[in-house]
Amino acid sequence: MNRRVVITGTGILSPIGNSTPEFYNGLKNGVNGIAPITLFDTENYPVHIAGEVKLNLEDYIDRKELNRMDRFTALSMIASDEAILQSGLNSENTDPTRIGVVIGSGIGGINTFEQQHEKLLNSPRRVSPFFIPSMISDIASGQVSIKYGFKGPNYCVVSACATASHAIGDSFRMIKYGDADAIITGGSDATITPMAVAGFANMKALTKNVDPESASRPFDADRDGFVMGEGAGIVILEEMEHAEKRGAEILGEIVGYGATGDAHHLTSPHPDGDGAVRAMNRALEDAGCKKEDIDYINAHGTSTPFNDKIETTAIKSAFGEHANHLAVSSTKSMTGHLLGAAGGIESVVALLSIQHNFLPPTIHYSTFDPDCDLNYVPNQAVDKEVNYAMSNTFGFGGHNAVLIFKSYSH
Repeated sequence: MNRRVVITGTGILSPIGNSTPEFYNGLKNGVNGIAPITLFDTENYPVHIAGEVKLNLEDYIDRKELNRMDRFTALSMIASDEAILQSGLNSENTDPTRIGVVIGSGIGGINTFEQQHEKLLNSPRRVSPFFIPSMISDIASGQVSIKYGFKGPNYCVVSACATASHAIGDSFRMIKYGDADAIITGGSDATITPMAVAGFANMKALTKNVDPESASRPFDADRDGFVMGEGAGIVILEEMEHAEKRGAEILGEIVGYGATGDAHHLTSPHPDGDGAVRAMNRALEDAGCKKEDIDYINAHGTSTPFNDKIETTAIKSAFGEHANHLAVSSTKSMTGHLLGAAGGIESVVALLSIQHNFLPPTIHYSTFDPDCDLNYVPNQAVDKEVNYAMSNTFGFGGHNAVLIFKSYSH
């Protein structure tokens, strides 16, 4: 069985917009979502900036419910609400046993973990009975499933920064092979917490640049680490005929998925980009398209010295001469790095580039690096027809996931 899979809804919470339309405007205008951290006091920390989601959770979820869920779950619930509303999916107009939920999280409920650990140090009796079901990474999928009564495949993917792309890729495959008719999928992470920031900073992954206007600068010669972000990116994947039958608006089509492992290092990518090259080639093969068909790549582009250089090498290895004609940009320059949610919001970036025929920019780009010599769409969005877009995500542990989206035509 090889069924076509389309996108019928998207939901976004990000540092540059708390809905898909807001997010699109942020991308188009090159908005910078990086600012001083407000979620905790950073006075004694080496890092002081991040990409926070600016919203009052109580405007969306009852306070009593919020007290029983971690921030990452709340973000995923709100983004899922937007995507499901747009898609028109519900348990009454389709078979709920054929609708799945696969929402990943790279780190899960670290807010809850830190808060409850403080209580533990005082007394074990003070630890909340909701600690475990608030902290575990799969609970976002569980909460969305319970709220909407969706009873199809339901689980969580955890593969660091490649999490959401693996979740979307797995969901794509399950629909293709007939395990579900629609799946709510993507990723959510909310890791702007004392322990997470300290941990990433002490491993020298985060930039210590305190200037929000220059800190996240992928592919720039002066890049020196990533900026943490938070948020959720959700897409509704649906079998094409199922979507058409119920009259859903079809936003685009997902056609390719490639997943590989580096088997090289805990945190650094393979120096010649071997795993990334194989993931891109596998996605192209899965999509049945030529390298020359790809118009735009939303790069992993973390703004770390190794990743950006190696990803550039990998793109040139995978695409050959066509690499010189590709547009490649990193929207992490605007949002920061959303860890396990990155592939979720960046899949929406790829989709929006196709829907609106534009190339999102890499902002904060000022100094050319000879090791990064592709077209990174510096600083300003560009209007251009986009029929095929690729999204790259690579995670600690050597996890690589690549997705390909295309414009929809029956």
